[in-house]
Amino acid sequence: MNIVLEEVIAHYNQWVTIFLMVAGLYIVVARGNMIKKLVGVSIFQTSVYLLYISPGKVLGGTVPHLGEGYEVFSNPLPHVLILTAIVVGVATLALGLGLVVRINEAFGSIEEDEIFKRGGTDE
Repeated sequence: MNIVLEEVIAHYNQWVTIFLMVAGLYIVVARGNMIKKLVGVSIFQTSVYLLYISPGKVLGGTVPHLGEGYEVFSNPLPHVLILTAIVVGVATLALGLGLVVRINEAFGSIEEDEIFKRGGTDE
C-alpha cells in the first residue's frame, strides 16, 4: 500500500493537472452562465499550462549555458511557450468578457437558455 501512495505523491502534479482539466471541462459543459463558462475555460487553460511546464523542469538541471561542471540542463522552451500562451489566454478572456457584456446589453441576460428563448432559436 505504501508503494501506491508513494507513486501518487511522486506524481502529484499530473493529478492536479488532470483534476483542473476535468473541472474546467465540466464547468464549460454543465453551466449555462457565460461568465462561469469563461472561468471554466480559464481553469482548463491553466491545466494545459501545467501539462507543458511539468516535464520542462529537469531535477538537478541548471540554466543552459556553457560552463565547466554543468552536465544536466533544463529546457527553457516550454517556459517561453507557456509565457506566450498566458498572454494569449488573458487576451482571449478579455475578448470573451467583452462579448458577454455586449450580449448582456442586447439580450438582457448572460444565461444561455434565456438568450435562446429571446433570440427565437430552439436548442
